[in-house]
Amino acid sequence: MALFSYRVRFDYGCAPNPFYGVCTLVICKPRIRAHARVGDWVVGTGSAASPAGDLSGAVVYAMQVTRALSMRAYDAWSVRRPRKRPDPAHTDLRRQVGDSIYDFASDPPAVRPGPHTVAERDHDLSGRRALLSTRFVYFGRAAAPLPPHLLGVVKVGPGHRSASNAPLVAPFVAWLESLGHPWGSVLAAPAGWPPGAELPSLGCQPRVAEPGAAADTGGVAGCSGFVARPRPRCR
Repeated sequence: MALFSYRVRFDYGCAPNPFYGVCTLVICKPRIRAHARVGDWVVGTGSAASPAGDLSGAVVYAMQVTRALSMRAYDAWSVRRPRKRPDPAHTDLRRQVGDSIYDFASDPPAVRPGPHTVAERDHDLSGRRALLSTRFVYFGRAAAPLPPHLLGVVKVGPGHRSASNAPLVAPFVAWLESLGHPWGSVLAAPAGWPPGAELPSLGCQPRVAEPGAAADTGGVAGCSGFVARPRPRCR
């Protein structure tokens, strides 16, 4: 079991996308997506330049990979989970930042209007795989400070850490579990959302059954009527 860690420079709720019961990493971080396997952990720590303040040394999210799909298979998976597809006109910010951006009905895949554009397509698709998790905690702008003995998890600068995290995997998981948050918890809005924007509901979200889940077609109440146009540039 490996632990991949990196700095989340831009947290708009699209990479990762922790909404609707499944945390997904589908765009950005192609090297992590190419190498992480089911059972591995992916941990994003905050940036000193976060809009929410200095979040360095704090955990924005942690997910244990429970499923990995090809990018094409993720596009098919999202057919029955349309809230994972971006809808830039929606008043609910979660719907705007869906990460199922690439439409494999064409070759090369068309880019749905959303957080990334065709300029990011080659970079995103180079990761080849989408990572999914029902075993996660997303802290968002309320990032959880790491205790001193776990600060070695923090990756300073671009890229990611994995091999050097090996001695920290068990202590990190023990610490995360000690916080007492149920798996699937979304505890705060993303740091990149406008000030005052909140989620319609916080806490543990209903999980999506895997596989063969019922179609996910429901909408939710909008959050404050903000219309975001995030264009995160992530590597």
